[in-house]
Amino acid sequence: MNEEKFLNFADVRDELIDAQERRGFLTYEQKMALQHAEWAASDARNGFKTDTKVFNDMLEALMKIEKIAKFSDIAAKLAELMPMDSGDVRAVLGSRRITIEASEIEEILDIIRQHVGIE
Repeated sequence: MNEEKFLNFADVRDELIDAQERRGFLTYEQKMALQHAEWAASDARNGFKTDTKVFNDMLEALMKIEKIAKFSDIAAKLAELMPMDSGDVRAVLGSRRITIEASEIEEILDIIRQHVGIE
């Protein structure tokens, strides 16, 4: 069985830096991906740095929500983007046309806030 593994921007950045150190170079596309991953993993993107442990813990917590559990890719997207308001959560869920109650959106937001240290 082939299990999906989701990476956050910090993991992508680290993998590309490792590849650059091993090979001594990156392709143009890899350089652009590294540049984007460095920005996206920093607090310049949304005020919170991407941390692999926080991402994995948040992903696990989000997967416990019944409507999200069927869509591990959406849970990973929520964990990576760390949306802070209901409109942003709805935008992510809208890509899969997931119908969700306001209370479930609040549950998602609570999980995200707990994991990034906002109570």
